[in-house]
Amino acid sequence: LNDVRDFFSGKVKKHEKTLSEREQRQMDLFLQWGAILKPILLTHPPVPAIGAWLQQVVSEHAPLFETHFSEAGQIHRVWEITHRSDIQLLQDLFATHIPGVYIADGHHRTSTMAYLHQQLKQSYPRLDFDHLFCAFFSTDQLDILDYNRVVEGLNGLTPEQFLGRVAEVAELELIENPRKPRRKFELKMLLHGHWYRLHWRAPVVEVPPLHPLPPALLDVSLLNELILHRLLGIADVRTDARINYIEGSKGLKGIAKAVKGHPDRVGFALHPVSFDDMMRIADAGESLPPKSTYFAPRMPSGMLIHTL
Repeated sequence: LNDVRDFFSGKVKKHEKTLSEREQRQMDLFLQWGAILKPILLTHPPVPAIGAWLQQVVSEHAPLFETHFSEAGQIHRVWEITHRSDIQLLQDLFATHIPGVYIADGHHRTSTMAYLHQQLKQSYPRLDFDHLFCAFFSTDQLDILDYNRVVEGLNGLTPEQFLGRVAEVAELELIENPRKPRRKFELKMLLHGHWYRLHWRAPVVEVPPLHPLPPALLDVSLLNELILHRLLGIADVRTDARINYIEGSKGLKGIAKAVKGHPDRVGFALHPVSFDDMMRIADAGESLPPKSTYFAPRMPSGMLIHTL
């Protein structure tokens, strides 16, 4: 458990904006269950001393339990640390080497618990709203995958008009064998059964139309402003129901499946946000748009439960 006050003080750093609808749903579930079914995933730069200690624990002790997930092809193992000397060592290592951590997965669970702590603590005196249920992983144990978008409707534009407007801000290339974007500032777009490669034009990248200038210029921010907002009429990506978010683990097939049979839908595949950009934005106190990052591996819901 991590003191929720570390979130307010900035030691637990967020990097994404949250969706208000999901926060309300999380709060209803927390209160209904009296429990949290999945820890918040926190990440930090690698610390060799912590890594060496973890390797020693894993090699010298049997896990408390292990769970097989055949569909995902995964095995999750959990070790229990009970000796006071080990706990004290870990606390000392964190205090010495890790001044802050970054939320990798669980922004909504974090912001919901922060709200419960500030607003409803007195109304539910038997429930613990003072702590965050957390799991810590160093960045070299995680991958950041892309988080993609499918949008309903072209805002009154024909497909030809839409392509023409997109071409004003990005170079367009029709492709037959699409792959995920390989670099920053490259996107893939699916429209009317055709895939396109998009590269932001030089003026967009060199003098971005975003004010104030963010700590890191991201494809998702440019997409939100230049295409989703200006062309498709989406004023607030946090609340507009026309956007469907597709996890990067589902690949381009996930986008194609969501678009199939809906001629007015358009899909966008983005290159993953880098750890450096994510940490730079969080350190500056700024936020990425919601659903900008998808971290893997993830702990399945219900494997570890914290009762409030």
